[in-house]
Amino acid sequence: MAKLHLIKLSVGSESVDTQAEWQRARLDELRHITRMWPRREAELLEGGSIFWVIKGVVQSCQKIIRLDEVIGEDGIRRCGIVLDPQLFHTHPQPRRPFQGWRYLKPEDAPEIGAPYVVGEETLPVALQAELSALGVL
Repeated sequence: MAKLHLIKLSVGSESVDTQAEWQRARLDELRHITRMWPRREAELLEGGSIFWVIKGVVQSCQKIIRLDEVIGEDGIRRCGIVLDPQLFHTHPQPRRPFQGWRYLKPEDAPEIGAPYVVGEETLPVALQAELSALGVL
């Protein structure tokens, strides 16, 4: 069975820094709750990651550890996507807005870069995208 990824908007994030800050404020376990349960669960758990779109550009990703069943106060079953707390930078890849999450084939995923380090200086995303288009990055 081949691995598969997810892609999701990181709503409210201005940058990988603000995304990491929000995630650090979470409790013991980093879990993203979503309304739909992935039908292709087994492929996601074969080493898949969730790629985060921030301000219209894929900028980071995290490994998916497992999927937990979460029953809301309304009695509805939801999916808790448990994530590795380590964020990774990705090669910037523009994405149009969409709702929910989408499957992302490994061959369509941006290249995964260095681990995110708090306080580490990085090039602005727009500059990274321009350098990438020129073949420098």
